[in-house]
Amino acid sequence: MNTDYRNQPAGTLTFSITGLASTFILIALVAFAGGYLLATVVNTPAGDSLQVFREAHDLVNDEFYYNKPADTEQINGAINGMLAAFKDPYTLYLPPVQAAQEMTVMEGESGGIGAVVGTNDKNEMVITEVRLGWPAEVAGIKVGDVITAVDGDSIAGKTLSDAVSLIRGPLGTEVELTLRRTGTSDPIVVMVKREQINVYGTMLDGKIAYISMSIFSKDADQQIVSQLDKLLPQKPRALIFDLRGNPGGYLDQAIKVADIFLPAGKVASEKLSDGQSNVFNADDGDLGEQIPMVVLVNKGSASASEIVAGALKDRGRAILIGQTTYGKGSVQTIHRLSDGSQLRVTHGAWYTPNETPITKDGQPVGLAPDIDVKMPDTPDATEVGTTNDPVRDAAIEYIDKTYPLGLSPFTP
Repeated sequence: MNTDYRNQPAGTLTFSITGLASTFILIALVAFAGGYLLATVVNTPAGDSLQVFREAHDLVNDEFYYNKPADTEQINGAINGMLAAFKDPYTLYLPPVQAAQEMTVMEGESGGIGAVVGTNDKNEMVITEVRLGWPAEVAGIKVGDVITAVDGDSIAGKTLSDAVSLIRGPLGTEVELTLRRTGTSDPIVVMVKREQINVYGTMLDGKIAYISMSIFSKDADQQIVSQLDKLLPQKPRALIFDLRGNPGGYLDQAIKVADIFLPAGKVASEKLSDGQSNVFNADDGDLGEQIPMVVLVNKGSASASEIVAGALKDRGRAILIGQTTYGKGSVQTIHRLSDGSQLRVTHGAWYTPNETPITKDGQPVGLAPDIDVKMPDTPDATEVGTTNDPVRDAAIEYIDKTYPLGLSPFTP
């Protein structure tokens, strides 16, 4: 089975996969928008240099008058220039350092705080969402809080990406955030531990199980089963499966996670550049096949997240609540080059059980939610100082109407 190797990808504080330059999710380092749906890792040997390229390289280096860039910079530029001709954002080259950073994300060596941030009209860094069960919530950070300093240093005038890079750090370390909160005159200083919580589960009020997944890591299916083992004996009437901001991960894990909730049948199909087509199926007898469920998605749900959400929707197991997903439906092969860099090549595309494309003619389409819930990039005055989650609230409202207490057909 091919492996979907993350980007998107999650560990440290991340760039959001929303596709919006002004929005970041402080969960995992996400270097490239749109999530991961990456396939086989290939160790590619160096080949013969192209003669014309070598001629051009030698001539410009012999004759150029001004300071010449380093050899590695020239090589990176040449590779990126070649890839740009393919006009595909997912066929890309990662230099050794960046490739190693991506590896730390999937290996769980970097951590984030579990909050989504944007900028207000003053270009200040504002908390727009706090993830349930993550360190930001534990530390008391609230929607609408403005981050004014990181580790005692002001972030005034910094870009959002620069500010995020200050919060990002090694797994298990702490970062000090200074916050300004509406209705509070004095600054609020909190220490937040950087963690990587791939899967989080809890029981909400009203006998509703809740599981969130931040990335499809190597053992995502085992983590989901572990949470279900804990939650199902408490006899929940329904499950909220939260895939918001999940940029993807391993393809085989997407299939396995979908299988946990689906009876036998199709999960997804994959069509490759060589004309081959693969169909991925679920089988019967898994732990989560009977519990009523809804899936939460947003514009940061990409790639492997869209495989799972699309399969559950098409197979009639769940409705989608939130916003239209990112629309990353292509599959990449990772080639590990001799210097530790990576070359990722789009070699196919995948489709939902109903053959719905997530990317069409190279353009993102995404999955439209059954219940659309707007989530502002910057909270208005009615949301400031709260931890309310309108998407989760909409899911609870739907469950209350569809599976009322005492009438749920599900018996664990």
